[in-house]
Amino acid sequence: MAHHDPIGLIAPNAGLAQLNERSRDIFRQIVESYLATGEPVGSRNISRLIAVPLSPASVRNVMSDLEQLGLIYAPHTSAGRLPTELGLRFFVDALMQVGDLTEPERQSIQNQLASVGKAQSVEAALEEALTRLSGLTRAAAVVLTAKSNVRLKHIEFVRLEPDKALVVLVAEDGQVENRVLTLPSGVPASALTEASNFLNARIRGRTLAEARLELETALTQSKAELDQLTQKIIAAGIASWSGGDSDDRQLIVRGHANLLEDLHAMEDLERVRLLFDDLETKRGVIDLLGRAERADGVRIFIGSENKLFSLSGSSTIIAPYSDGAGHIVGVLGVIGPTRLNYARVIPMVDYAARIVSRMLGR
Repeated sequence: MAHHDPIGLIAPNAGLAQLNERSRDIFRQIVESYLATGEPVGSRNISRLIAVPLSPASVRNVMSDLEQLGLIYAPHTSAGRLPTELGLRFFVDALMQVGDLTEPERQSIQNQLASVGKAQSVEAALEEALTRLSGLTRAAAVVLTAKSNVRLKHIEFVRLEPDKALVVLVAEDGQVENRVLTLPSGVPASALTEASNFLNARIRGRTLAEARLELETALTQSKAELDQLTQKIIAAGIASWSGGDSDDRQLIVRGHANLLEDLHAMEDLERVRLLFDDLETKRGVIDLLGRAERADGVRIFIGSENKLFSLSGSSTIIAPYSDGAGHIVGVLGVIGPTRLNYARVIPMVDYAARIVSRMLGR
């Protein structure tokens, strides 16, 4: 279910794959302790927790080996150990058992999201979904979606240069959007007129998403009737308003306050401050979430695997959601500290994305 960007460190390192059961058990205890408390854990505590009894001195030897592999580190001299980002990635990929939601949890998410109702706008439904997801995961919840689905009224092509045209898109509420389109070579004025007429006969009263689906179908059916250059203009026009440009994307963030809970030190507060700064840099977040639209299922980015959150040491767990036609139209998920409860959050994000897809498909 979960996918991620490979960081190129785990696979080539045979030492990780060859960790014996004792080393894995000790490493798992260090990670799980960190995820639960955020605090370093020492050899004495580990020796009490592991399945096969070992002396603190023996545990220290194993911890030294784990440190050599880059899986754990000591934040201070004589302190206990914490997992590194590589260690967290290894834990998530190789050792973690992803839990399944209980039936009451599924029912709760479903009821809470279904209560939004179709009477509200898509944006309102998504905001409610985020509020619920943020509350359940105790992290900041994010969604990336197309901007408000206004109804279209008219489109016009205005030639600027031999190979450039201005596309003017007018919505029923009066909004006007202009895009510069690169034209195929040798386009006559008649092809621009024909493309405008073809589009205007099919877009009026439709949202951008609806118009795109209608036009893609109509273009396939009408190829014999249209000049090849006209076909190219129409196809380029459809592509230019397909929603892929980050300027056409809307970012909604809910639950910032959850990130202020359970802070242990000034360093934690500084990390959260940096994360808030990152979340304000909306284009970077949009670019990050946009990468998940090309994936099937949940994606996980841990710390500096994503440059945007490298300073704040944050993790992102995100999944795409679809419309009624099965087209991916956005991404939702959570952003929080690297000590997120991955085993619990991953299935929650996955299930929330599926419920939102179901809501949009009604």
